[in-house]
Amino acid sequence: INAEYMGLPAVQKLATDQSQHVRAALAGVVMKLAPLLGREHTTTQLLPLFLTLLKDDYPDVRLNLISKLDAVNEVIGVETLSRNLLPAVVKLAEDKQWRVRLAIINEIPILAAQFGVSFFDEQLMELCMNWLSDKVYEIRLATTEILKRLTELFGVEWARSKLIPKVLQLTANRNYLYRMTVLFAIKQMATVVNRDIVQQQLLPAVLKLANDPVPNIRFNCCKTLEVLLPNVTDSTPVKATLTKLHDDPDVDVRFFAGQALTLC
Repeated sequence: INAEYMGLPAVQKLATDQSQHVRAALAGVVMKLAPLLGREHTTTQLLPLFLTLLKDDYPDVRLNLISKLDAVNEVIGVETLSRNLLPAVVKLAEDKQWRVRLAIINEIPILAAQFGVSFFDEQLMELCMNWLSDKVYEIRLATTEILKRLTELFGVEWARSKLIPKVLQLTANRNYLYRMTVLFAIKQMATVVNRDIVQQQLLPAVLKLANDPVPNIRFNCCKTLEVLLPNVTDSTPVKATLTKLHDDPDVDVRFFAGQALTLC
């Protein structure tokens, strides 16, 4: 098929249209050309257009584009698509502007759904772990919310074996902000995993962090234990920890420990 006959020059012009609504509309339909163009023209003509739209400042453009990746995937295969896509995603993930990083974070669940669990584990997991220790709070917080969505997507057994062990590694990080991010992640994941995972993986990590030298970590442990308690089978160690924290030198730790104790 002749690419020019298919109207690709006009399509390429629309990709740089001044109106964000035009670009968003284009992103929502352009990938449907892939089955018509075939493998060669999709690779040489559509993928460069895709990469241009992926870097668009307007979030709806990126969202519309990524949500339609399956049409391209069926034509050129996941290997070719990922080989062209990943460098752009990684570049955006490491952009100096934190809002650019945030934008690509929000698209990760869609990418994960399109490509599947094996692709995510091999290609995207490391990016997510890096975001958990990003210097910008908004990035770290958004990533913890993404971890919840990924758990819902791939299931609790995947979270038990693949995700949670990597997240819990941050409990040993020297930077207290990243240790605190673990607590935020635990609160998110606790709402979508089963009782066994809470009891065997999440709770021990929180109880350990309850002895952290930083007061902010300790009172966030109290707040996290409040979330975990409904799925804790034996609250004895939780009550013992909170009772100890209720006598903490820090006033905020004492307050949140007392608040959590009312649930034991």
